[in-house]
Amino acid sequence: MNPVKYSVDGNVATITLADDENRNALGNALIEGIYSSLHAAIDDINVRAILLTHEGSVFCAGVNLKERSGNAEQVSSRLVGFEQVLSLIQTCKKPVIAKIHGAALGGGVGLACASDISIATESTTFGFTEVRLGVAPAIIAVVCLQKMRRGELTEAFLRGNRFSGEEAAKLGVITRAVDSEHLESEIESILDDILRGGPMALGAAKKIINEVPGMSDAEAFEWAAQYSDALFDSVEASEGMAAFLEKRDPDWIIETDS
Repeated sequence: MNPVKYSVDGNVATITLADDENRNALGNALIEGIYSSLHAAIDDINVRAILLTHEGSVFCAGVNLKERSGNAEQVSSRLVGFEQVLSLIQTCKKPVIAKIHGAALGGGVGLACASDISIATESTTFGFTEVRLGVAPAIIAVVCLQKMRRGELTEAFLRGNRFSGEEAAKLGVITRAVDSEHLESEIESILDDILRGGPMALGAAKKIINEVPGMSDAEAFEWAAQYSDALFDSVEASEGMAAFLEKRDPDWIIETDS
């Protein structure tokens, strides 16, 4: 059975972690499935947003210990590293939204942090449990340090304890925690808003967020001014501004019957 399911509905691609038997632990097949699904969504010109979600009571239990426990062959035979998945989520031009209603541990927290917007239920359990296994959360630190304050991340890394979705939102691990009854409507609202944005503009927004923090203020202002001029000169911007002035929807918005 494929541990990852991929589907497209309208302009939204859904990537579902579906290895419930292994608690969606990050083994070779699951990592490769996420990676290939991301590429499928990126390459599909009709897809403008990517939803990352899961089946079962666990979003992702972290590393697959059955594979990693003293099995050098499994590690050496992998085609895709987890770091490649996290990097692709961040750098792809399409927004990635994580919908979490089950436990997220270790690498599962990394997926939540790497996603552009992460929504979880208030009762969802999160945790950096690696130190209790005798290892450390090395790869996911790259994305978690971008979302969390250093002092709070240090405590979470060192304690290895578990915390609720509400606490995860306060720490910056996720964007927001909602009660389980409102998870679906919250995701629908977010996707509806995103699909009203221009496809190129959405990618540009992600690029700005990724590029600017690595620059000095002087470099950032110079780069941003040039980038802004290029965006305003684009065909998409021309259509967007014309639509605004003419009080109509731009041509990238597709009305549905829902």
